[in-house]
Amino acid sequence: MHRRWLLPLLTMLVLWWLFAQINHHLAPHGVYLYVGGLLITFNALRLGLRTGLTATLLAGLAIDAVEPAPFGTHLLLLGAAHVVLYQIRARFPREETLFGLLAALLANLALFLALSFVVLAAHPAPWAVWPRLFADLGWSQLCLFLITPWFLALQRRVLELGHVDLAAESRRAF
Repeated sequence: MHRRWLLPLLTMLVLWWLFAQINHHLAPHGVYLYVGGLLITFNALRLGLRTGLTATLLAGLAIDAVEPAPFGTHLLLLGAAHVVLYQIRARFPREETLFGLLAALLANLALFLALSFVVLAAHPAPWAVWPRLFADLGWSQLCLFLITPWFLALQRRVLELGHVDLAAESRRAF
């Protein structure tokens, strides 16, 4: 299968769509859940650079098309986070769910803060919105803590059903 990036991309887009629906229903309560860190975790930890980065960058473009941020923001942030995680993955037990959970939480924290700085750059009073942003970050991290094991298992299973050999794929240099 020479389009190995398609299966992880589809799972990422389904997760983003699911959280877009959840955020739509949470909007009257003033809550927003961000799961960008979870989107890149499996791709960066378990897939080759070309396959994982292709899926991550395409998901970033799809997210940029609908999110109220400057176009290309998610593409750059998700791509940079993916490359950083990919570069450090050899030092850690990347197949372990616990490490995937920790990586997703840390990546989500970094992406959330970076995205907040980008979006708030033009805000007239950015200090006034930080308490709400920290509340959203807390809820997002709690949600990630609960769903990360499920989503990592889902991505692994989808790739297995697509006959992608994860052991061979993770050894790919590029």
